Amino acid sequence: MENNTTTANKKYKSSVFAALFNDLEKLLSLYNALTGSNISADVPIRIVTLGAVLFMGRCNDIAFVLGDKIVVLLEHQSTICGNMPLRLLLYVSRIYEAMIDNDAIYKKDTIKLPKPDFIVLYNGLEPYPDDVTLRLSDAYESVPAEMEALGGSLELEVRVLNINEGRNDEIVKKCEDLYGYVRFVGKVRTNSDKGMSLADAITTAATECINEGILAEFLAANITEVTSMLTEEWNLDRALYVRGKEERKEKSKEIARNALRKKMSVEDIIDITGLSRAEVEDIIRSKEQHDNIAVAVQT
Repeated sequence: MENNTTTANKKYKSSVFAALFNDLEKLLSLYNALTGSNISADVPIRIVTLGAVLFMGRCNDIAFVLGDKIVVLLEHQSTICGNMPLRLLLYVSRIYEAMIDNDAIYKKDTIKLPKPDFIVLYNGLEPYPDDVTLRLSDAYESVPAEMEALGGSLELEVRVLNINEGRNDEIVKKCEDLYGYVRFVGKVRTNSDKGMSLADAITTAATECINEGILAEFLAANITEVTSMLTEEWNLDRALYVRGKEERKEKSKEIARNALRKKMSVEDIIDITGLSRAEVEDIIRSKEQHDNIAVAVQT
């Protein structure tokens, strides 16, 4: 298949995933696997990723058009963002803007647009279902029933597939490169869990994959770039994961404090917050100390 795009530029490769699938044949194989379709290799593909458009400090991974009929925005994420439908709405608007003549929108004839398809592949550490649909409408403020009846709407749906090892295997195995990517990331995590440094975990995983014929050509040709990109991704993802855990822990502690004020039992507080008994007892001690100080100040 001829590579008929000039937008496949290295500066737009913001992740190992994007670098791996910055190839037309691989993109078609991936899309067919994810959607269960059987689009022919004869259908032209254009990569239309806008490298200069940033959301939350990151580029969109891949955007491409299939035969001028479908525009696909494909993201790989290790953390799920509830604002993904909004982000992709803003992004696809810019894709459409780049596709059309600015003056054409004022003409009588309807402009034909490629139908959008939004897919996110998730392989983060947090538990997540196999297949979820996120909707833009979930973010809408509630309105009175009489206003709902007036009609008018804007919807955007994003399909999120969990591609961690052992999840959605039937889909993952339909695309050799996606399966290889999942195996490679899985090996890196396994090596890291064994106590290896991240650099050693990556290089060891790459060597294992090459020896097993998994992404062998890609890893052998790009190991330095892969190590650099994956290290940056890994450190960012780990920081976000740790921060998220800390925020959830603090929220659970606040719920526990409110429950204590309502005279709930320790057992019930443990049940509703997920905190350990020691953590709840520590909150109780802190509350008692605070109350004692308050009493002492008043007297």
